[in-house]
Parts: sequence; structure tokens; C-alpha cells
Amino acid sequence: MTLNYKNPEVLFRGKRVNVLSVEAPHPKGGLIKREVVDHPGAVVILPLLDPKTVILIRNDRYVVQQTLWELPAGTLEAGEDPALCAQRELQEETGYQAEKITPLLRFFSTPGFCNEILYVFLAEKLAYVGQNLDETEHIQIEPTPLSKALQMIHEGIIHDAKTISSLLYFNTFF
Repeated sequence: MTLNYKNPEVLFRGKRVNVLSVEAPHPKGGLIKREVVDHPGAVVILPLLDPKTVILIRNDRYVVQQTLWELPAGTLEAGEDPALCAQRELQEETGYQAEKITPLLRFFSTPGFCNEILYVFLAEKLAYVGQNLDETEHIQIEPTPLSKALQMIHEGIIHDAKTISSLLYFNTFF
């Protein structure tokens, strides 16, 4: 997705994100400065081992200094097709490849300050081929009954927004 900001100034250039200062229209006229986290986008994968079992992961997240229950996910490379990224990230993080990948939805993660868009895919007909983690990742695979994953959301055990929204969407509409 291409966004056209007025007078963007790069405040910080990072490995995965940039921080920009941009001019935005003020509701009462004129312009105001806003900081924007410029993100390339990401994918979220809801892998089903069978109709009642989802693969969750336990992912060490340094930023919040916790190990979180999550669905597999990953950042898009420049110009990468989201469906191909979903296949790549599924195999890297869980060790599974999917014969069938279906787009479910897309949403902005935090549109108040970040332009990250998340593309959610359903992965089915899985075959295990082995994890291929980045050297900085520590991820445990946790096959979980879908009903238990939903209960974990209800009980406040799952804290990750992309996982919560993707599982609730899937449970509601599929």
C-alpha cells in the first residue's frame, strides 16, 4: 500500500521501520506535525491442523519482556506478495507448509501512529517439514484446540491483538 504524506522527514531509519515527521491537516484548518511509524506491513497465519485444532506459538517478545501466546506472523519484505510471505513465515516459525492458503481479512494494527497493515490468512492441509527460525527467534509450537484458544482469550491468557482479532474473526465468520 502506497501512502502519500505531506513533507515527510525521516527522523529515524531502522532495520524494519522508519519514523517520519509529516504534515497533516488540522480539523480547524492549517497543518500540524505528526510522527508516523512507517512499517512495510505483515502477515498473520491461522494454521489449522484439523477443523478443531489451531497451531499457536509461544514467542519470546523482548519489547514487552514476556513470552506471548500468538499465531505465527511475520514482516513483509519489500514488494513481497502477502500470500507468499504467509507461506514463508508459516514454515519458518512452525515447521509446517500449507497446501491451501486463504485470505481472511486485513486490518491496521495501530492507525493512531503506525501505518502497519496486517494480512490474515487461513492455512490448511498442513505437512510438517521442520522449523527454520531466524537466529534471534525462540519459538515453541503449541497445537491447541480452537475452543481452548478462545477460552484463553476470554481468560486473558492471550494478550496479542493480532491473535485475538484473527481467532475471534475466524470463530465468528467461518
